Amino acid sequence: YGLVVTLVNARNYKNVDGQKTDVKDCQWLQQLHAHGLLRSSHIAQEQYRELRTYIHERGILQQQKSDTLNRIHKVLTQMNVKFQHVISDIEGVTAMGVIEQIAQGETSPEVLLSKVKTDQLKATKEVLIKSLQGEFKSHYIIVLKNHLTAFHFYKKQMLEYEQIIEQLLKKMLPPTAQSIAVKSKKIKARKNQYHFNLKEYLHKIVGVDLTQIDGLDESTVLTIISVVGLNMHKWPTADHFSSWLNLAARPKKSGGKIIGYQKRFTNNIATQAFRMAAQTMWQHKGTLGHLYRRLSHTKGSKKAIKAVARRLAVIFYNMVKKQTAYDPKIVALDEEKLKQRRITRLKKDAEKLGCKIEILTA
Repeated sequence: YGLVVTLVNARNYKNVDGQKTDVKDCQWLQQLHAHGLLRSSHIAQEQYRELRTYIHERGILQQQKSDTLNRIHKVLTQMNVKFQHVISDIEGVTAMGVIEQIAQGETSPEVLLSKVKTDQLKATKEVLIKSLQGEFKSHYIIVLKNHLTAFHFYKKQMLEYEQIIEQLLKKMLPPTAQSIAVKSKKIKARKNQYHFNLKEYLHKIVGVDLTQIDGLDESTVLTIISVVGLNMHKWPTADHFSSWLNLAARPKKSGGKIIGYQKRFTNNIATQAFRMAAQTMWQHKGTLGHLYRRLSHTKGSKKAIKAVARRLAVIFYNMVKKQTAYDPKIVALDEEKLKQRRITRLKKDAEKLGCKIEILTA
């Protein structure tokens, strides 16, 4: 019927000056909206909300699968089997082949290892045989079998959601790219990764390769896009975007002076994705890694994560809105300014002590 629906955050209008009662709440909202005092909250398009639902459900299944693996660990420990501690990944083909045989009633260590490939394992055959010597009681085997059934069920459900997500991404492709088939994934998918070529889908949908940003992989970019969408014009500047993500500082001023900063919490999935990406920068050798370690040393890890997450959000915003490729040199400009600032400060300190510093060029 031509009505534009507006979703308003209650925090934006509850502190507006005026006499408001519960009885006249609707009239008060209408009056504020008529004068343009209510801001519309960000709501992504229907296809992105549908995508977010599938990603959320797949994430729940991934967590349930992880919990089931922990229960399998516990049952093997109760059997006094240490095989899960000898190998690096219990979810691998070799480990699952051994566990499947135990669930079927096989208890001989030599037979268990003879039916799987142990060439790529670091442990020797003697250590593997010793780790498989345990007490294979019937009730433990029954519990292990049920846990394996649940594990395979969650894994199958995750693959089904991946197929649905891939079909939805095909619909989101631009008209010029729909006729071109997406190449299959060359590298075998690791644990909890998508089994189709997600990186190429995202590149064609967005127009730029967002995975070139340090710390952002395909899964993280997909999660952010499912919440934010691709219409960056809803936020006039990158500062508005980072403020919406609750990654910008909110100073409290009194008398023109900053007396502190507001602490605000959010459950925004995109914010959590940026913060998780920033947390991986602690051992990165690039510019963002240096920024994280410097801020973590001076201000603490919490502020470092928030600062680096804001930097990632600004890069994401500019790449999507301006359709420009990732340029590490732009990020490195701030490091160059920081270097010059430190040199200037050292010169001033040296002059106070009656010394002089000369910069030697290599």
